Amino acid sequence: MEAAAELALRLRAAANDRLARYEPLALVAAPLLALLVARTLHATASAVADRGLVAIAIAAVKLLPGVSGYIAAEKKKVVDKMQSGGAKNNRRAELPTIGLAEQVIEELETLKAKDVDWQGKCSGTVYIAGSESEGHFQLINKAYSMFSHTNPLHQDVFKSVANMEAEVVAMTAALLGSKEKSSGGQICGNMTSGGTESILLAVKTSRDYMRSKKGITRPEMIIAESAHSAYDKAAQYFNIKVRRVPVNKEFLADVKGFKRCINGNTIMMVGSTPGFPHGLIDPIEELGELASRYDICLHVDLCLGGFVLPFAHKLGYPIPPFDFSVKGVTSISSDVHKYGLAPKGTSIVLYRNHEIRKHQFVAVTEWTGGLYVSPTIAGSRPGGLIAGAWAAMMSLGLNGYLDSTSRIMDVSKKIQRGIGEIPGLFVIGKPDMTVVAFGSDVVDIFEVNDIMSSKGWHLNALQRPNSLHICVTLQHTTVYDQFLKDLQDSVNTVSCSESVMLPNGYYPDPFPSLGKAIISYDVWRRQVKANPGPISGGKAPIYGAAGKMPDRGTVRELLVEFMDSSC
Repeated sequence: MEAAAELALRLRAAANDRLARYEPLALVAAPLLALLVARTLHATASAVADRGLVAIAIAAVKLLPGVSGYIAAEKKKVVDKMQSGGAKNNRRAELPTIGLAEQVIEELETLKAKDVDWQGKCSGTVYIAGSESEGHFQLINKAYSMFSHTNPLHQDVFKSVANMEAEVVAMTAALLGSKEKSSGGQICGNMTSGGTESILLAVKTSRDYMRSKKGITRPEMIIAESAHSAYDKAAQYFNIKVRRVPVNKEFLADVKGFKRCINGNTIMMVGSTPGFPHGLIDPIEELGELASRYDICLHVDLCLGGFVLPFAHKLGYPIPPFDFSVKGVTSISSDVHKYGLAPKGTSIVLYRNHEIRKHQFVAVTEWTGGLYVSPTIAGSRPGGLIAGAWAAMMSLGLNGYLDSTSRIMDVSKKIQRGIGEIPGLFVIGKPDMTVVAFGSDVVDIFEVNDIMSSKGWHLNALQRPNSLHICVTLQHTTVYDQFLKDLQDSVNTVSCSESVMLPNGYYPDPFPSLGKAIISYDVWRRQVKANPGPISGGKAPIYGAAGKMPDRGTVRELLVEFMDSSC
């Protein structure tokens, strides 16, 4: 003990003797300077990790004289190209001096007539079969009009709407595992304006719940790169850091990659069932085990699959577990306005228990307008949409949803097989539901999209890899064969115009129905002369360039400029 004390005194004396040669100010400034350098290095390392060296280097180049002006001019050219065909210059900017009265209906009909012919030609978009003036369309429109004046904010006045909302939530929850013993028996939720609001609320709620539970003040969430862009929107709104994990070889969420990203600031993970790009179901059970082990939230995105997967499972399709029956799932979003066949603007966000959901609400006690509490982002909400969703679910029932699911799943499999038989195309992954994504190693898939657009089709363009997808709805059940024919013709056109040669010196046959998948140069050349080539003025160059640009900041700026010029 004495030896230790003597050693300490000796060290102290040596330190004082060594430091005596320095000015006191230097001794105070040195650790502060070291701290500043350390913080600078940490910030630089974080910037490199988040943005990458290439993006930082490009940002530096933009600061050079003349560079920013050149980039701005080029961006304007691209935005003008993207904006071509818009009608912004024809929009009214003032009220009419004299009101149109009933004539306004004629004006609406004139405007509506300018819309494209969407029936059967759009990926997703319209999920109900037939025309908007008949059948199920007519029914939900009537339900909406009956309650178009109502607002669930005023529950004491519009009790019917509040009751319908509770029933829509309960019926949806029953489809997604609330009746299973493993769910805990407390599943609860609310109606929202759409999938994005449901996701925003789930993320905000998870953030606040984990802050109260673990004291996390610098929240992070882990998502696959295939997760919907609404999670990035939520991250920007609620100041949450996103850790984006590349998908695995099957284009699914990489559970091992998720695990590597978990740290003391992680509040939640996200699994998609299915993911919007490729229609594939992430491994929810494995993600649930991970969430339970690390005591973090797991949100399951069922915006697309919530009103298909429960029925597909009943029909015998091999659907892996995806709902509240899976341990670790804390919240789910499910859109009623997609395959639930309800009016646009209806979605559901669900939570495993009330303790979690309480963090969704906003309560204000100090407002001079009185005490205020609101369950969702919107204060006032259209009761007509709630009535339309309730009418859709009640009118269809279990048998109606089983029938519609059977039809769209059958057509989806036919489209998947048909695409697989088109030389030059391949299906991405193994689609679990009604989204079929496809790409090509032979032709420019975005030029294929341009040609399909010229034939009236509206498909979704994807990236990483460059590809397209069709989200199959009831609108497609009578036209899928025409879709496959037009797709084959579009691939043929691009194949000819691009002069794509296979490694063995042969060329893809633009007309494989004549006998062979590949043909000789002479035969190929004769067919090229009779082919019109790709669409002039199409969007393929823009999509292609955007996918290859290393500076994603410039791509982001282009998107913002485009949006700013569009609305």
